[in-house]
Amino acid sequence: MTDIRLAGPADLEILVPLFDAYRVFYHTPSDPDAARRFLGARLSAGDSRIYLAIRNGRAVGFAQLYPSFSSLSMKRLWILNDLYVDPEARRSGAGKALMSAAEAFAREDGAKGLALATQIENHTAQGLYAKMGYRRDEGFFHYFLTF
Repeated sequence: MTDIRLAGPADLEILVPLFDAYRVFYHTPSDPDAARRFLGARLSAGDSRIYLAIRNGRAVGFAQLYPSFSSLSMKRLWILNDLYVDPEARRSGAGKALMSAAEAFAREDGAKGLALATQIENHTAQGLYAKMGYRRDEGFFHYFLTF
């Protein structure tokens, strides 16, 4: 059984290795010190919500949500920006439990919905998203300007 809970500042040290592994998964260099500073700032400022997956007393995954807004619907929406489950805990239901917690929160918050993005090659995650009711956006192109 996987337990999901909202992370707080006291959870920083158990989040850092998961967050660093997540970044490495997406081909960025490992940097636990920078991860600690970044997560510490998020947790202190309260500008994101981080859910932790706990299995057999060990943190095995996390999901991080950031708020945004939809001008057309005039509602808040949440971006499920980060989702990671330790490879040893994959297919245990931890990812689904994290996503369910994020969805429950967004619904309770009265949000328009949840948005997420993933790499084109991440077929495992895409399968989970489809099972959870997410649909790939085919109505809009998304652009990004890197500085």
